Amino acid sequence: MKKIAIFSTSLLSSAVMAAMPVNQPVGSSFTLSSAPNIRALSTALGNPAAPFLMVNQDDNDSFRFGILGPLSVGVEMGDVSDLDDQVEEIEDLIDNANATNATANRDRANDILNEIGDSAYLKISASMQVPFMPLIYKTKNNGAFMLDASLSGVAKGSLLASEVVENGTNDGLETDSSFYAQTATDLQIGLGYSQSMWQNDHGMLIGGVKANLHDISMGRALVKLDDESVEASDAISDAISDDAVSSTGVGIDLGALWISNNYHVGVTVANINEPEFDGASIISNAASNKYNISATDKYVMEMQTTIDAAVSTKGKQVTLGLSYDTNEVKDAVGDEYQWAAASLSYYGDSHFLPGIRVGYRQNMVGTELSYASLGLTFLKRLNIDLAVALDTVTDEDGDELPRGGYFSIGYDTAF
Repeated sequence: MKKIAIFSTSLLSSAVMAAMPVNQPVGSSFTLSSAPNIRALSTALGNPAAPFLMVNQDDNDSFRFGILGPLSVGVEMGDVSDLDDQVEEIEDLIDNANATNATANRDRANDILNEIGDSAYLKISASMQVPFMPLIYKTKNNGAFMLDASLSGVAKGSLLASEVVENGTNDGLETDSSFYAQTATDLQIGLGYSQSMWQNDHGMLIGGVKANLHDISMGRALVKLDDESVEASDAISDAISDDAVSSTGVGIDLGALWISNNYHVGVTVANINEPEFDGASIISNAASNKYNISATDKYVMEMQTTIDAAVSTKGKQVTLGLSYDTNEVKDAVGDEYQWAAASLSYYGDSHFLPGIRVGYRQNMVGTELSYASLGLTFLKRLNIDLAVALDTVTDEDGDELPRGGYFSIGYDTAF
């Protein structure tokens, strides 16, 4: 018997290969918002103008670079408790139906599907910067080059509910209700340039551009709940290893920052050219048609504009940062994202006192999940961030669990 636990394990093994960083900030950026912060190197990956700020030439420095990570892992689930038990009950009702109980079993199975079908999913993501990335070099002519490389991936499993009906002889049940798995992995290499464009006594205008080369592999699998001949775990593995479709494309990002003594404002336009990538195919059925899932699929990195602002003390020890995506976009598995985020951080100049940051972010569309996050920086280089969703589900024991979680760890050079 196929169980959702096996299905979830298959998703986990798929996701650990690498989570699309396009729609979910990585490292300390998850806590700090998209506003650049010179004390946190991962914030240079947002606004293409930000790398200009990350090298302090007053200290005769020309380079700044990551050392290891950040390695980030995220988990998100639907608003359904004890999903494993409920799916197992549906399978038992279908497998054990006969002429005397078919109608009762059908009605009970449909009741369960009506309750959980639209909100049953598990999403796992992971991302990792290539060691020593990003690498930023600032020239004496006030231009900054950045080279960035990362591996990332996302895996999502959903339960697609379709009506359970009696078969033609009225002694058994059948349904198109299915497990639906989607995976996407991305090898991304970015090259950016930023420089001071104009300045006066009140501040400086910085502009930046970045080109990101993406090699994306996408896989999909659809397994019917009443199909005893196919194991869900095998079908998902096959979709990743055998049926995945790979393609490459380049996304262009533009950014600008106005920097003053104690504040900055910025704007980023990501994927201004909206690159398109090939998707995998599936054999659709009534369940996938009900959820508007097509037999063939493509992924478009849609253009998204983000505005950000921050106020800080003179030495940037204390910073209040804000960012807001002005429009929603879909990620590689079709989920919508439009982040609004706020953070407060303290980074001291001592190697022995840890830096600390707290943040709040909410997805304004799609799941509309909100997260509270906490981050610490040790010895000015080791960064650890943890976030939990504020929305909860109740498990079979009556305990409340957060619907999502995020963890990141990385080590990089200090400002």
